[in-house]
Amino acid sequence: MIMQKTYSHSQLSYLSADEKYELGRSLQALVPLESHADWSIDINRSDPTYIIEQQNESRISWLVPVRRSRMSVSPFTFYRGTARIMAHDLSKTPITGLQTQICGDAHLSNFGVYASPERHLVFDLNDFDETLLGPWEWDVKRLAASYIIAGRHNGFTPKESKKITRLAVSSYRETMLKLSIMRLTDIWYSKVDAEDFFNMIPESEVKNSNIKTINKAKTQDHRHSLDRLAEKVNGKYQIKSESPLMVPLRDIPESKELEIINGQFIEEKYSDYIEILPDNVQHLLQNYQVVDFAIKVVGVGSVGTLCSIILLQNPDQNDPLFLQIKQANKSVLEEILPSSKYNLSGRRVVEGQRLMQTVSDIFLGWTTSRYTNNHYYWRQLKDWKGSQNVEKTNSKGMEVYAVLTGRTLARAHARSGDPISISTYMGKSEKFDESITVFAEKYADQTEKDYQIYKGRINDEKLEIRKL
Repeated sequence: MIMQKTYSHSQLSYLSADEKYELGRSLQALVPLESHADWSIDINRSDPTYIIEQQNESRISWLVPVRRSRMSVSPFTFYRGTARIMAHDLSKTPITGLQTQICGDAHLSNFGVYASPERHLVFDLNDFDETLLGPWEWDVKRLAASYIIAGRHNGFTPKESKKITRLAVSSYRETMLKLSIMRLTDIWYSKVDAEDFFNMIPESEVKNSNIKTINKAKTQDHRHSLDRLAEKVNGKYQIKSESPLMVPLRDIPESKELEIINGQFIEEKYSDYIEILPDNVQHLLQNYQVVDFAIKVVGVGSVGTLCSIILLQNPDQNDPLFLQIKQANKSVLEEILPSSKYNLSGRRVVEGQRLMQTVSDIFLGWTTSRYTNNHYYWRQLKDWKGSQNVEKTNSKGMEVYAVLTGRTLARAHARSGDPISISTYMGKSEKFDESITVFAEKYADQTEKDYQIYKGRINDEKLEIRKL
């Protein structure tokens, strides 16, 4: 990594505000804002297909072709599965050494709405599989590049794509400036209320689209999931079979790649999960019993890891609860940065999520398999969850979304990092915004080249795919 020194949160917490301002200004000389525009491919960089296929070696073999198929649709879908590639590319770029808890995969599709425990609809980051303590610049650059790639995918003009990307970066910078003069407790309490934000949008067409997103999210609850994912057989609910995207316990094929998945295994895993929850959540879950279990394919980058759902019910069959269990591997960032202080990858994900989100799911938890030592994290499957359909969003709508994601990322970083030194470093001019946008265009070009290589391997029938 191109850096001068690492500044941890514990080190900065002992500095006065004046000392933090001075640190931010001194870093401008050591790591010029213009340097963030630099990007050129490392001559020793591995073939992108090799980097992706290395990840697939540890995944469920009959789901790997599904992952390849989803990544091969377009450069935009390909980018969603390239966190590992970009992590290695970013390790060659300039950083200030100011650390925060970072998402590690902060592309624009990893944001969305969900219900807070107080039943408010909030907007926040919603994917933390790669989260780790690291350079805040990496999240900003991954987010920015995703806007150029999405803009090209949606047919926006280069001028429109650049404007949207700059808006995301400037929103991050301007929000960090506002956070830098706030009390620490106010930073921790601050959140993006989705409905309040969208009500401020003047354009009727964009506003109507976002209102639909909000209204749809509020239908995404456990009752809706029961109607969509389960069916009644002999008077009892069971999860539907929709192989290979959803495979219930009764239909899971025997495979040496899978753990010993049976009724006893599920009960033991659930029991381990219950034990690490707060007493009040344990009390709530005492009213439910495990009814069924299924492997469920989700997303793009996660396909092939063991992702599953559990259906729970209380004696009232109209009161279901779906929990999602996702395999948690080492973060791709741990190949470059110091490893997490948590030995359990599931806990790394959960603690990172709690640190970056203002409000989090009360059902977050983690377990480790007694059979294979695989790590998992748990959460609700659906609780007013929704996301922007960015592939169908026009340029005006994307501008609004860019401002929202930039603001959200800054708030997430400010919770674990130092907003004063970060904000002072970026400054009040648009120099930082422009440099990151230039980087984003260059990296989007590289992503398209990587995609063509990957697509070529599939077209040559060297990589098996399975379209669904």
